[in-house]
Amino acid sequence: MKKFKQVFSFILTLSLSALYSYPNFACENDMLMVQDSANILLTTKANDNSINNFIDISNDEYVEVFSQNDRMIYLTQNDIYLMSQIVYAESKGEPFEGKVAVASVILNRVLSPNFPNTIEEVVFQPNAFSCVIDNEIYVSPSQECFDAVYEAINGHDPTREALFFYNPEIATCSWMQQVDKTNITPIGHHVFFSLY
Repeated sequence: MKKFKQVFSFILTLSLSALYSYPNFACENDMLMVQDSANILLTTKANDNSINNFIDISNDEYVEVFSQNDRMIYLTQNDIYLMSQIVYAESKGEPFEGKVAVASVILNRVLSPNFPNTIEEVVFQPNAFSCVIDNEIYVSPSQECFDAVYEAINGHDPTREALFFYNPEIATCSWMQQVDKTNITPIGHHVFFSLY
């Protein structure tokens, strides 16, 4: 894996150095730029505000990369385990597609400029997930939960980029029932949605 990262970093460095050697090069979308052979600078343009995140890809902790709409999230084994815990706690009894949907919401939030930009910060954002509020997150996830997380990381999003979900039959949060929703997708007992 370390050799792969070194080769990836080398190829990326060559590719980007060729791009940035042209004086008129401009990037309107999200931009990926190499800082040095072991670090990547991710620059995200959101509402004309640039957000820079240095990612040390020489660190063996990063095991997966999720990419969507030219944005990337580097995931550690801890991120995957944490997502699997949320999937287990929030969607036990739901079909596999519902488990993938819960994992997708977490990834969608990390990519959204309206939420924190790491898995851990999204999961532990105050009042974000009922299983964290109720201290039910500390579970041993099943293999199906891990499979659902990897399915979401591989780009399958049955929610169509939803940022929220709830179970209308047992929800105690009234704002989710009353808020104007868009992109409504029912899966199992949950309703996945975004806000207008």
